[in-house]
Amino acid sequence: MRVLAIDPGYDRLGIAILDKDEKGLETLLFSACVTTDSKSEFPDRLNKVVLETKKAMEEFSPDALSIEKLYITKNQKTAMRVAEVRGAIIQSARENGLEVFEYTPLQIKIAVGGHGKSDKKQIISMVPRLIDLKEKKIKYDDEYDAIAIGLTCLAIEKRLQ
Repeated sequence: MRVLAIDPGYDRLGIAILDKDEKGLETLLFSACVTTDSKSEFPDRLNKVVLETKKAMEEFSPDALSIEKLYITKNQKTAMRVAEVRGAIIQSARENGLEVFEYTPLQIKIAVGGHGKSDKKQIISMVPRLIDLKEKKIKYDDEYDAIAIGLTCLAIEKRLQ
C-alpha cells in the first residue's frame, strides 16, 4: 500500500509518500515542503501546490491520499485559504482514483505521539523513531507533519493493509 500524505497549506505544504509492504514494513519514499512566494496571488500559490501534488501522484502512483482535516484557527482568512487548498488536492486525488482518508490533529497525535496531548516537538521526535528518514535533513515541521499523517493512515486503515 502506498500513501500520498499531505499537511495542507498554501505558504508551506508538507508532502510525503510512504509505502507499507506485505510484511508491514513502512518506508518513506519521498518527502518535501512545497513553499510559495507570499507576494504571489493566491490562485498562483494554489496552482503551485496542486501541481506539486499531482507530480507526486504521477511519479509514485499512490493508492490513497492521507490529509489532515482542517481545524478552525483564529485567522479565518487563513483557514478559508487552507480549506481551498484541501478541496483542490482532494479533487485532484479523486480524479486520479485515490481513496481519501482525513485525520484530525488529535488522531495524528495519538497515532504518532501515543497520546492526544503530544506537542509539535514530541511528534517531530517520534517520526524518525517510527520510520527511517535515511539521514534526510528536514527544514520545516510541515514535512514532519506530512510524514506523521501518512504514518497515521498506514496504522489506522486496515483496508489498506
